[in-house]
Amino acid sequence: MFKHKGHERTLKHNLRIASLLSFVAGIVNVAGLLAVQRLTTNVTGHFAFFVDEVFKLNFWEGFIYFLFVFFFFLGSFVSNLMIEIISRKNDNLIYIIPTIIESLILFTVAIFGELLIARNPNLLAFALLFAMGLQNALVTSISNATVRTTHLTGLFTDLGIELSQLFFYKLKEQRDKLYSSIKLRMTIISFFFLGGLMGGIFFSSIKLYVLAIAGGILIIGIIYDDLKLMVTQQGIQDLPEE
Repeated sequence: MFKHKGHERTLKHNLRIASLLSFVAGIVNVAGLLAVQRLTTNVTGHFAFFVDEVFKLNFWEGFIYFLFVFFFFLGSFVSNLMIEIISRKNDNLIYIIPTIIESLILFTVAIFGELLIARNPNLLAFALLFAMGLQNALVTSISNATVRTTHLTGLFTDLGIELSQLFFYKLKEQRDKLYSSIKLRMTIISFFFLGGLMGGIFFSSIKLYVLAIAGGILIIGIIYDDLKLMVTQQGIQDLPEE
């Protein structure tokens, strides 16, 4: 799921990582919105607000919206920077380290989130946007830009295009490829929705500690992926030689 890359990746690998990370993004999206009334998984709206505030000459407010965009960008930059640096030392750790950092950010916000809200709620939004930038760059790199998990605008666009193509593409190979892509898009959308639903339900009772659940899911995903790879490698080693 995390360790397969390039031509080694299959639809199954992409479906697994898509369901895991989009579920986490759904939780973060709703928790951030309910906690500080800010979108914390994408920056499209923030950029529009930034331009609006600048035209109104509200430069400080505009600067805050610029920082929302910047921290998402910074997360993406740091994520890929770590991937490039780590790949030169230990190829097996290139995707584990950014995921662990993301989970640590979520745990930290879960624990200290109420304090951040009391002092400066924008700091909470900065942290979550940075984490989602990390995640978006991570999954984009892993899947060769096939999977995006932090926002749905592009997904619905791609889904609409691919569904319309079913009326015209009749060859089995073309339709199989379309069905695989549609399945992937629907998986991301469904798990993002389920994550958001879970985030909303749990936020009403445990507030920002729901982000600890999201962080825990990431850690479980890494452990599961590592154990599965170890079992697979052990099975290959145990095969009798011809």
